[in-house]
Amino acid sequence: MFVSLLILIVVLFGLGFINPLWWVAAAVLVFAATRHGRDRGGGWIRGDGSDLGDYRDYENRRARQDRWDRRYSRQHRARRRREDRREHQRRG
Repeated sequence: MFVSLLILIVVLFGLGFINPLWWVAAAVLVFAATRHGRDRGGGWIRGDGSDLGDYRDYENRRARQDRWDRRYSRQHRARRRREDRREHQRRG
């Protein structure tokens, strides 16, 4: 798909030397292909072998972990301080 699209763009660009309307058609095709690729979550240059999905999974996992850490670090801060004081008193 990518190769045929690239060939079509090159052909349209080459025909633009005959009639500049072909340059407009090539530009519209490039614009449409890149916009469509961004909507899917990648570019048409990336292809199916991209690890973009793995990176999104990683970002989602990190965001959930950060939310969990913020939530429970605030809720249990006083309890941890008490436990630390007790442990310190036992040692000292």
